[in-house]
Amino acid sequence: MTTAATDAEGSGAHPRFAEALRERGLGDVVPKVRRFPDATRTAAEAAAAIGCELSQICKSLIFAADGVPVLVLMDGASRVDVERVREELGAEKVTRARADVVRETTGYAIGGVPPFGHRTRTRVLADRSLLDHATVWAAAGTSYTVFPMEPKTLIAHAGGTLVDVRERPE
Repeated sequence: MTTAATDAEGSGAHPRFAEALRERGLGDVVPKVRRFPDATRTAAEAAAAIGCELSQICKSLIFAADGVPVLVLMDGASRVDVERVREELGAEKVTRARADVVRETTGYAIGGVPPFGHRTRTRVLADRSLLDHATVWAAAGTSYTVFPMEPKTLIAHAGGTLVDVRERPE
């Protein structure tokens, strides 16, 4: 029997994330995790390493809505409109979460936050733009690893609510 650490060593996935995949019946994704020698912290770095479109990257971004962490899943080519997130949540104020809050909430550092498998349960908003692709790539718990998944499956396993929260060109 393999352990999370064994799978993580083979795939590069963070052990907690490899375990989260297995717990969700997605153990077949673990060997699909790709590890790169250079960091894939940003969507642009990840897209360049994978050789995919920037919009095929799924960013996992933590915001604070009235002080409560919320995860927003956004395509790599778009920016989150915090006002639209505020309206969606019915919050008074929405800001980007500080790095320590991201780590405390998710268990991962900025640049490696996966869409699920976090330390704590948070509300998840997933922008509809992710559905524009057959496959998207997201962080696998480290700033050097990514994994592919069909967007509807990814959003379902993240417990995400589909919304339209990306910035619109003016």
